[in-house]
Amino acid sequence: MIFIKSLHSEWLKTKRSMSFWLSIIGGFFIPIIYLIAFIYKGTSINHYDLSINIWIEHFRKSWQNMASFLLPMGVILASSLITQIEYKNNTWKQLHTTPQTYSTIYFAKLLVILLLTIQFFLFFNIGIIISGVLPCLIFDSNFSIQHIPIMYFIKENMKYFIACLPIIAFQYLISLKFKNFLIPIGIGLIGLIGTLIAISWKHIYFSPFSYGVLTMMTGRKIPINISLQLLALFYFLIIIIENYYIYIFKKEKG
Repeated sequence: MIFIKSLHSEWLKTKRSMSFWLSIIGGFFIPIIYLIAFIYKGTSINHYDLSINIWIEHFRKSWQNMASFLLPMGVILASSLITQIEYKNNTWKQLHTTPQTYSTIYFAKLLVILLLTIQFFLFFNIGIIISGVLPCLIFDSNFSIQHIPIMYFIKENMKYFIACLPIIAFQYLISLKFKNFLIPIGIGLIGLIGTLIAISWKHIYFSPFSYGVLTMMTGRKIPINISLQLLALFYFLIIIIENYYIYIFKKEKG
């Protein structure tokens, strides 16, 4: 019950922060661009190559523009913004005097970051469907000629969500450590750009920022006998557990 109240409190804090709007604006950004492009060209997804499902093609094209940079950058910003709320308002000491354990505070903030990421995915997929349906109705006077593969969407979204987890864990760690908001953002940006530059390196999976791109590159294999998603989950758990103990045993918390 205390955890639910703490989670509710942390969620209310996001309503006054950029992280909440970032998940909405970021989710609709790429689909709106595709919608504008379809309307400008006077075409729709019905004109895609019919050798594969046109919705799968539209989904893949949307993720190609999102997975490599925009998604990890959004996760970096959201994770840092949520964690930095207490530093910004100088309320860490006030928060630690409330009747809740350090563990409750730590995991409530983490869960809020995960919920905001899920909210982003929800809006992104709604945007994909809208950007596919509207041009069909406008220019073809009908829905798409092929069905929406819901199970495929769910499966692929799970892969990309798991790919985000190492970034969330890493940024959460860095943001709890540094009071200056620009430091975790800067470290995250450098890590992301460095990863994209070195993406051809066979051991690039050591970078927490690599999993979104590697998920998008379906033909890319990693030189260890484990799935990319399991590796990302393992990476996430290791960083989260390490960060938890750093936070719990840190003498000065805020």
